[in-house]
Amino acid sequence: MHGRILIVDAAATNRVIHKVKLAKAFYEPILAADGASCLALARSEQPDLILLDLALADQPGTELLALLRGDPATRAIPVIAFAPAGDPAARLGALRHGADAVMAKPIAEAVLLARIRNLIRGRSDARRVSEIWGESASGVLELAEPASAFDTIGSIGLIAARPETAIGWRHALQRRMRDRLSVLTREQAMALQPGAGEAIPEIFVVECDLDGAGLGLRLMSALKTHAGTRQSAFCMMAEREDGSVAEMAYDLGADDVISSAAPEGELELRLRTLLRRKRQTDRTRATLEDGLRLAMIDPLTSTYNRRYAMPRLAGIAAQAESENLPFAVMIVDLDRFKGVNDRFGHAAGDTVLVEVARRLTENLRISDLLARIGGEEFLVVLPQTGLCDAERVAERLRQIVADQPIRLPDGDTIIVTVSIGVAVGRLGQTGEEDVATVLDRADRALLLSKSGGRNLVTFSQSAA
Repeated sequence: MHGRILIVDAAATNRVIHKVKLAKAFYEPILAADGASCLALARSEQPDLILLDLALADQPGTELLALLRGDPATRAIPVIAFAPAGDPAARLGALRHGADAVMAKPIAEAVLLARIRNLIRGRSDARRVSEIWGESASGVLELAEPASAFDTIGSIGLIAARPETAIGWRHALQRRMRDRLSVLTREQAMALQPGAGEAIPEIFVVECDLDGAGLGLRLMSALKTHAGTRQSAFCMMAEREDGSVAEMAYDLGADDVISSAAPEGELELRLRTLLRRKRQTDRTRATLEDGLRLAMIDPLTSTYNRRYAMPRLAGIAAQAESENLPFAVMIVDLDRFKGVNDRFGHAAGDTVLVEVARRLTENLRISDLLARIGGEEFLVVLPQTGLCDAERVAERLRQIVADQPIRLPDGDTIIVTVSIGVAVGRLGQTGEEDVATVLDRADRALLLSKSGGRNLVTFSQSAA
């Protein structure tokens, strides 16, 4: 099944019709006849989307929307509301109370299915992040506030075939919104680049037909592939929002399609919904990126951590074996680091670790691996490196740490040294030796550097 959809309709016939159509499209329908059942099922079943007919027997549909959006358990579930044709008040009321989309009855089946696909894609992405990172991510996967409380200033770009059309949109929106509204040409939109000085719109409002049928859809597709604009949301302006153009727009990735004849004020409400949804997506993306970074990076020194370093070391060793080339492993340990913490405090100790990591990083190749694997211990792995080159690199690292004092937060300076143990592995020519053995040899060489007086580089006696 593509997803689970909760159908909320007071008419049994409508529920059955929607159930049959959705099942044919490989969705799993869940049925509710009133608002109370909807709330209970939404909380317990956590559907991917809700189809809500606003004409309910036990409560107004807008009241049910407000309850769904006010409950943290159901706040993030997308809702498509069905409103009577020719009833702009019902449409605007549904949008104000948090509907993600409003469709006029009778429902155009092809457009409905395209809209469902469009909204479920975003819901599925959020759930995948939650599954990867667990409950700690769940807070950012929900809307942080109900729709009526959203008041953050956004940036919106307006693109139409005739400049006066876009200017008209801007004038209409300026009466209702405090957001930054800019009229752009196609060329200006395509030229937008990150960090170029000009703010990239969070949302583009684009006329579907720009000097030619479907040209606006092609522009949207192009903008969604550009580095500067691929994360923006897109609201497409069409002659009708229940026709084939709307269906195509949703399947191409449009976030909303609105009729040029929509009631006054509807564009504003739908743009606010898009801004809210886009920022939810941005928070989800940031959570994923932060999680990936924290899984690999030591937060203090910004070097890799042990969790990342060990599999990477195994990969470097495997490649070296397949190419019949050596690789070098170094364990770098700060000398008498406990004394730094005891004498100058832990803030000074952190400063020393950060500075040592910086010096090591600047004196290694991009292909080399540097990771903090203990409190004051670093792992360095040099691919395609034999004994002579490893000796040269290790001495350079030792000297670059010892030769220059480190300035502490209070202005004092301190000389810090490191001891280094080195082992060179060539797994294809060392019999039963594996990565763990090479690492152990480097560790034993480090102990010899420590016992030999510190501030030394020692090579494993078994190094190839």
